[in-house]
Amino acid sequence: MELRIDGKAVCAMAGQSLRRLVAALGMDSDVLSLRPLAARIAGEVFTLNYIPVRDGEVRRAMAASGGEIGLLRYSDPAGKDAYVRTAQFVIFLAIHRLWPDARAKMTCTLGPGAYIEVKNAPDFSVQKLKNEILAIVAADIPLLRRRVPTAEAIDYFENRGSLDKAALLKWRTAEWFDEYAYEEFRDYYYGEMAPSTGYVTVWDIRPAEGGFLFLFPDDREPDRVGTYQHMPHFLSVFTEGERWCELMECETVADLNRLVESGKIRELIRVNEALHEKRYSQVADMVCQRGAKAVMLAGPSSSGKTTSANRLATQLRVHGKKPILMSLDDYYLDRDLIAPGPDGKMDYEHINTIDTALFRDHLARLARGEEVALPSFNFKRGRREWTGQHLRLHDDSVIIVEGLHALNPVLRPEGVDENLIFKLYVSPLLPLNLDDHNRIPTSYLRLLRRIVRDFETRGATVQHTMSMWDSVRRGEKRWIYPYQENADMIFNSSTLYELAVLKKHIFPLLTAVGEDDPWYDDVQNIVKILEFVREADVDDEIPPTSLVREFIGGNSFYR
Repeated sequence: MELRIDGKAVCAMAGQSLRRLVAALGMDSDVLSLRPLAARIAGEVFTLNYIPVRDGEVRRAMAASGGEIGLLRYSDPAGKDAYVRTAQFVIFLAIHRLWPDARAKMTCTLGPGAYIEVKNAPDFSVQKLKNEILAIVAADIPLLRRRVPTAEAIDYFENRGSLDKAALLKWRTAEWFDEYAYEEFRDYYYGEMAPSTGYVTVWDIRPAEGGFLFLFPDDREPDRVGTYQHMPHFLSVFTEGERWCELMECETVADLNRLVESGKIRELIRVNEALHEKRYSQVADMVCQRGAKAVMLAGPSSSGKTTSANRLATQLRVHGKKPILMSLDDYYLDRDLIAPGPDGKMDYEHINTIDTALFRDHLARLARGEEVALPSFNFKRGRREWTGQHLRLHDDSVIIVEGLHALNPVLRPEGVDENLIFKLYVSPLLPLNLDDHNRIPTSYLRLLRRIVRDFETRGATVQHTMSMWDSVRRGEKRWIYPYQENADMIFNSSTLYELAVLKKHIFPLLTAVGEDDPWYDDVQNIVKILEFVREADVDDEIPPTSLVREFIGGNSFYR
């Protein structure tokens, strides 16, 4: 069969893998930034161990694509995901070889790395682990997926002591389970991987309390390891979330499912909401103790910024304050004044789309007790308007400024006492895992929230929301994450119960996306996780001021 791999024609013989075909075309490389890690065929992602023609028959995906194959490298999100999963396999295989009785848990992402907690490994050494990983990479072990009965997989993990994986698989409805195995080690990471362990060429390990930090390649320059900056505030908030998981006996999706089945999820909802209310109260206490006149509130998409601003305003009223909600969106420059980027496209998330000089001037004048005329941005016309609204702060006034760039230092006016400005970062740092080796990324939860909200409030399709997501993520990495550690407080806006609640709203939308849809494979990556989650019909338990209500509807701040 004649194939076209990245536009290059090649004849595929029966039994030849994509990896062999790529090498035959001279398209492989020892340089990570250039090296193919996986392939996209008819909208689906496949390992390079995929065989296009097997037993004389053309495979389904190949037939659907008409022989067209696109290679995925680290710069492609799906290529990076394949690299990360391969690194996970290498990491946990190395730990299993050195400390068979250890419990290793991937807990959270910190910048360009992942923090992995290690327990029950008395002689644990980062250098020892590093040497073992180097040996596994040098061995270039083929990573071949195999399908086994789910019951067999459950027995294996129970006998090995991996009760987290066994418990998760008991909620799996399919009779089979895909896994990767080498020697007696077996594991799976819910997606495609690179063809072999030898592909994990750019990485490093650093010691960390209770475990280690595994550093991945830099997103912009994949041929070097990403630069890690210490993030004590972020790690502290995430660690606190993990403690709450333990207290609520809800550390994994299997635990959440048991709470749904028993009806105890209602108690989980009440405790989660009480915890959020306590945190908003604490933020209000800190703002008032500081004597702050402005709260700069930032966070990534679908983190619950609007609800957080309103709930903080309520708590400030308890202190006798008169909060005033403001949006940085009103300081957008007129659309015709914004120059396109180097690629000729408009980047509306760039800091240069904000009239930063005007905002700094207004904030400085408000801090001095002066009156300012406030702008209002008309999104339909793409222009700033002046509607006659004026603002002067009084002794009991506090403005809450919400926006993507709220923590960017360029917005802080010179000469204004730092104590007058309180910096708040809001993000759903979900500590809930699928199992010890598979965490649920914060971005996954935010994407679920946004798909549901866009459909419920704007009638947007799943495909429309997902088509914008990569651009949104790029903007966050550039304009939000570099400043999150500068916040006076990081507010964890996740709830342990919401995956079970969101599933009811989102699953019908996802399963309606057919195999012939260009977004099918991306949607299936979401479905893979949600298939393990037990749906909960408990919307009546969720209060109207809840962050979750911002996405599923019924939020009292939007009425």
